[in-house]
Amino acid sequence: MLFRKLKENDATEVSITITTETYIKVAALIVGTVIVFAAARKASHALILIFAAFFLALALNAPVNWVSQHLPGKSRGSRSVATSLSFLLVVLVFGAFIASTVPPLVKQTQGFVSAAPGLVRDFRSQDSSVGQFIRKYNLQDQVGTVSNQLQQRLKNIGGSAFSTIQQIGNSVFSVLTVLVVTFMMLVEGPRWIRFARKLTPHKHHKLAERMGRDMYVVVKGYVNGQVTLAALAAFLIAPALLILGVSYPAALVVIIFICGLIPMVGHTIGAVIVTIVASFHSLTAAVIILAYYILYQQVENYLVQPRIQANSTNMSPLLVFSSVIIGVNFGGLLGGLVAIPAAGCLRIAVLEYLRSHGIISQQDMQEIVDQTPVAPTTA
Repeated sequence: MLFRKLKENDATEVSITITTETYIKVAALIVGTVIVFAAARKASHALILIFAAFFLALALNAPVNWVSQHLPGKSRGSRSVATSLSFLLVVLVFGAFIASTVPPLVKQTQGFVSAAPGLVRDFRSQDSSVGQFIRKYNLQDQVGTVSNQLQQRLKNIGGSAFSTIQQIGNSVFSVLTVLVVTFMMLVEGPRWIRFARKLTPHKHHKLAERMGRDMYVVVKGYVNGQVTLAALAAFLIAPALLILGVSYPAALVVIIFICGLIPMVGHTIGAVIVTIVASFHSLTAAVIILAYYILYQQVENYLVQPRIQANSTNMSPLLVFSSVIIGVNFGGLLGGLVAIPAAGCLRIAVLEYLRSHGIISQQDMQEIVDQTPVAPTTA
């Protein structure tokens, strides 16, 4: 195809020829882009698991290196042994959490199912105190409707239980998948790094090493900071649970720790769960736990968190919040968990691109990094 343009006050014609080959290349590029995005959307869950394993491997790399250098005898320096020991500890903690939460949950569910028929009979009984209350305020029709709905729910409880067990199984499988992939990355990581270094052109070695080092610092700092904050929250809430006599304090402490790893909304989720469980013990305990949690949250947000995360991601609150929203919509809570370190790495790549192309100077880049306000990672 030929395009012609006549310049003002000039009789010179400018011709632009677009060949058939160019059309084919553009069409192939568009089709390829659509296919890649469709495949990524289809495999979004698997990609999120791989990204989560990647960031977890970066965070655990330093502890694994330390363990490998302090192993006794011939095992010293073995990453396989060090990684195995580290993961054995993780599996023990995860198994203890499952053992402390699943049996009580099953027991309470069985108790509710056993007591439900008696509850329905009590609602319908005219001699009980509940029946007298119903008769006094003419609530027979409403109670009949509720009783029928409850009986219908009890008939369907098998299907609901199966669905719940299936969801729990999927979650456990996802966690195990992340752990296995993380283990492989930790063991094979150094070999892949050496291979990537060989593939990188010599003139780009310094740039690649600098970007890799900066991204590693961001991910390690963020993950270690989140783990520290989550552990601190769990450690400080444990005495309150024990003093108030809330049921299953060990399981609740683990839940608080896991929720604390989720950025922005993790502590809020943990507070809601613990408050609901405490309300079954007593309303006073629930109010005290909620007030204690709110007080701790303020202390963490303004005193503890800025010190711990001061030199990790260095991202603005807007960038943090936006990345979490995108991550949660793309991959749920797991996507939100890896969104902030991913955004931090992307930020480093963009800044390096601007610096390497002369758009900003090294001094400007350093000022951007140093002056970016630290964003709170908890709600």
